[in-house]
Amino acid sequence: MSRFVRASKYRHVFGQPAKKEHGYENVKVSNSAWDTNVIAASGKYISINWNASGGGAFAILPAPSPFGVSSTIPYKLPDIIPLARCHTAPVLDTDWSPHNDETVASAGEDGKVMLWKVDSRAFEDWGQEHWVPHDFDPVLRIDASPRKVGQVLWHPTAQHVLASAAGDHTVKLWDLGAPETPKSVLSGHGDAIQSLCFNPTGQLLVTTCRDRKLRLFDPRAGGDAVRITEGHGGIKGARVVWMGDKDRIATTGFSRMSDRQVSIWETGGLGNVKTITVDQSAGVVMPFWSDNNILFLAGKGDGNIRYYEYETDNLYALAEHKSSDPQRGMCFLPRRALNTHECEIARAYKITASGIEPIAFIVPRKSDSFQSDIFPPAPSAEPSLTSGEFFSGKTAPAKLVNLDSGAITSAPASVTTDALLSSSAVTAASAPVPTPRCCCARVSPSARDDCRSDTLVHCPHVCARAHACTGAAAH
Repeated sequence: MSRFVRASKYRHVFGQPAKKEHGYENVKVSNSAWDTNVIAASGKYISINWNASGGGAFAILPAPSPFGVSSTIPYKLPDIIPLARCHTAPVLDTDWSPHNDETVASAGEDGKVMLWKVDSRAFEDWGQEHWVPHDFDPVLRIDASPRKVGQVLWHPTAQHVLASAAGDHTVKLWDLGAPETPKSVLSGHGDAIQSLCFNPTGQLLVTTCRDRKLRLFDPRAGGDAVRITEGHGGIKGARVVWMGDKDRIATTGFSRMSDRQVSIWETGGLGNVKTITVDQSAGVVMPFWSDNNILFLAGKGDGNIRYYEYETDNLYALAEHKSSDPQRGMCFLPRRALNTHECEIARAYKITASGIEPIAFIVPRKSDSFQSDIFPPAPSAEPSLTSGEFFSGKTAPAKLVNLDSGAITSAPASVTTDALLSSSAVTAASAPVPTPRCCCARVSPSARDDCRSDTLVHCPHVCARAHACTGAAAH
């Protein structure tokens, strides 16, 4: 074992769960078997798929803090609370707008996508005598599909642009200013869509599917995928997340032997860069990316949250947050809302059997001053484009906020979609290829290990006849 330890400023990061009174209890989570994260967060609020009779509903609550920030909401929720109830079938997914902390979209089994606006005054009277809960009303309804809508996702840089994935195996992009028909339809999936994710500028969109394929789309062009490759071998839930501004994506899934895996892919040709076996548990792994170059992996049905630091196409294990309470779902707070005074580089909201537990991931530092090396600029709430500009073909980099001063800047200028794909393809083509092994059955194992090359060569060993060392079956 090497006596040298890889240098990393995140080597000692740890997960700090909140005290019981800083979370929520008496949470009635939906019993729907549809595989989503169940919970979503903005900088101010969280939404939870709720177990409600007479249709579908989700709850909206102020986002709790693990550091004990006061709230008008009691930690043990009343049996009856205000809900967003207008879906006629269970709510399957929610997502908060990255450009407005009070706007949330929902998707349900009734084929509808709805938009909701939160009024902070809705929480002023909680706990007072004769308090009567008033449900939320949607500000927009979209007939998204004749079948269930399983996922909904906001565009990261363009305002009022929303994507939905439905049971008809399509992804539709909507301009919320003119929601009568979708602006773009992404097709070609052979089975149910399991997850989807935009790249940071929204020029590309990647999906995982039950047919075990990983697909990369130009969301404005519509139609079939521009890149397709075989994903994880197992049929159980696969998830995908874009690894920040890098031309890499990370997926979680299962092998054919039902081992849980995490893989890294380059976006040019969707070539597999690395695959790691995590463990043999049965729960779906939810991946979350932080711009600190940290990939968090949270497994459904267990209490573990693993986190890895990404560097030069390698994932280095940092630590693991362990808990005896299994998680039913999880989400992460936007980085612009973190508590920098406590050196909090990420915050998770974990759904347990009947509660919500905030978990702060903290880098221990002695200094009380702002630690700029662990807090790179975060995506701001200010959009870079209007929906009309985005669908007309314009592209702009995301706007970033300095977490110390609050100053807004722009990310480095983005390239065109074609250039992004072609440059990634060049990177993939120049990457090292796996070294083949000798295929001759008459060579000893030690000699066979020596028979390897970066290109196809002739075997120098005891074969009577030279042959190409391709790794195929012995001749």
